[in-house]
Amino acid sequence: MSSTPLDAAYQECRRIAAEHGRTYFLATRLLAAPRRPAVHALYAFARTVDDIVDHAQRVSSDHGPAGAVDLLEKQLRTALEQGPGAVADAPVLLALTDTITRYDIAPHHFWTFLDAMRMDIPGSGHYRDRYADMTELRAYMGGSAAAIGLQLLPVLGTVVPRADAEPAAAALGEAFQLTNFLRDVGEDLDRGRVYLPADDLIAFGVDHDLLLHCRRTGRTDPRVRRALAHLIAVNRGIYRRADPGIDLLEPRVRPAIRTASTLYAAILTEIERRDYAVFDQRAVVGTPKRLRVAATQLLAR
Repeated sequence: MSSTPLDAAYQECRRIAAEHGRTYFLATRLLAAPRRPAVHALYAFARTVDDIVDHAQRVSSDHGPAGAVDLLEKQLRTALEQGPGAVADAPVLLALTDTITRYDIAPHHFWTFLDAMRMDIPGSGHYRDRYADMTELRAYMGGSAAAIGLQLLPVLGTVVPRADAEPAAAALGEAFQLTNFLRDVGEDLDRGRVYLPADDLIAFGVDHDLLLHCRRTGRTDPRVRRALAHLIAVNRGIYRRADPGIDLLEPRVRPAIRTASTLYAAILTEIERRDYAVFDQRAVVGTPKRLRVAATQLLAR
């Protein structure tokens, strides 16, 4: 049986998820098969935007990354108004439009997400490269990772009114993203950004120059180590706040989300195990552990 353009679009999203989102892709394998394509579509869209923002040299738009994000939003809005045919030549948008319609996902979660991504684009009116405190950082995360959690919620399904599950879903997205920020301090510095709250860093004697010094030398200063330990504790608190929300999801999807949460939180343990060496290497959870956690959740179903 030949595949349709929509089938091919979802296959492309699956390829992107498998290539770039190993933890999410593994967790998605625990979902019922009909839900997986939608999760892949949401991931692929977020990844597409992320690549525009982080790899400006690859953007073909005459107006740079900001113009490319604007065009993407315009195309998505048009597709939601006129139907998927409006983006038939854009596989990720085609699959995303179908997912949004199929699961009745509120479009404003996507506009909020795109506005947050504009905060990462130099020259954009939204641009931010530093965050004074956790309140400012959470405002950014509320538009990025938390918004993705809210996009996913209708796909996963809940055993309570959706609004009751939204705070925990947003918190889990925030927990995931803060973990990324702690893991990727060095890479973010290379892009001219710091996604750690300045007031928390200053409390431990850490400023931007010290972070740059650590990146240049590949060695974590004791003051930075103490700041990272504090922020890891904060991050774990967010995971604890999000954890009860997993029981608000439909039973069949809980193992997948628990797997994703467990594996992402394990990155924090890996950072600690490596004595906070985040400037010269990237903390990752090894394949054996990822498979072990997934198998444990599968057996618990």
